[in-house]
Amino acid sequence: MNADEFTALAGQHRRELRVHCYRMLGSFDEAEDLVQETFLRAWRGIDGFEGRSTARAWLYKIATNACLDVLAGRSRRVLPHHRTGPSDPRVSFDERHDIPWLQPFPDRLWEPAAPVDDEPDAAVVAGETIELAFLAALQHLPPRQRAALLLRDLLGWPAKQVASQLDTGVTAVNSALQRARATLREHLPERRSEWPRPTERERAVLRKYVDAVERADLAAVAEMLAEDVRTTMPPWPMWLLGRDAVLAALTESWDPASPEYIGRFRMLLIGANHQPAVAGYLRRPGAPDFRPFAISVLRIEGDLVTEADAFHDAGLFPAFGLPEKLPADR
Repeated sequence: MNADEFTALAGQHRRELRVHCYRMLGSFDEAEDLVQETFLRAWRGIDGFEGRSTARAWLYKIATNACLDVLAGRSRRVLPHHRTGPSDPRVSFDERHDIPWLQPFPDRLWEPAAPVDDEPDAAVVAGETIELAFLAALQHLPPRQRAALLLRDLLGWPAKQVASQLDTGVTAVNSALQRARATLREHLPERRSEWPRPTERERAVLRKYVDAVERADLAAVAEMLAEDVRTTMPPWPMWLLGRDAVLAALTESWDPASPEYIGRFRMLLIGANHQPAVAGYLRRPGAPDFRPFAISVLRIEGDLVTEADAFHDAGLFPAFGLPEKLPADR
């Protein structure tokens, strides 16, 4: 295989390998790096490939091992509500960049995996296998269990092939899968299997929510929040539970007369983790334009927002194909 052939092969499998690495690591940034590492390792070992397996299986094995190397001794990635109880909205917290936070994944870069195996016990997940709730549950699995579950239950590979991928035996794979499936069921949210894919009704609710936020209309936002809504904003370690707590936090930051006032928002509808999502841009007092603030991934049930995870990381915006700023007169 020459360099041009290898480049074509890499391009063919880049998208699904990126998703696989993201599921293994819980980090979009690291997934990007690990795909590059996978191709580097593959090119270096190209003479040993010799067509003994499919190119796809060969690349998956390299990618999985590269992820396992990174995960050795690593703490699991989390969101703020995985660490502690709900916060008092009147208490300020500093950003925590020493904590390994989960990151969102752009829908525009997502490629579906192969269908889930029809075996009843394997069907612990459905199509929503890139949602934040699923990624968070995966983080509770030891790395090799995580790899075995992804290869067997998401990609649908036979246990014998998974054993070959992980350089172990079929008995060990089946044992790892049994433990992984039990752990996953324990940590997935209740009624998760009932969550529908985003619908036009949800998109209409999202547009209404965006309009209310852009107008800084607290009353309108309040009408759209579930009573037990949960919000987070990593890298701040705090999180809020309940409509009253969320509104208390927004009241000061949205009030131009308050010393806590941060400015006005503009928002663009995007797709992240197969969930409703928006990119929030903030125009701070006296600033000439709106700058990237956070990627927010939401859960909408009925006509209410029940969860909102806002990732305050301007470095994520390019991955979503977003502009670096929005004009003030938009």
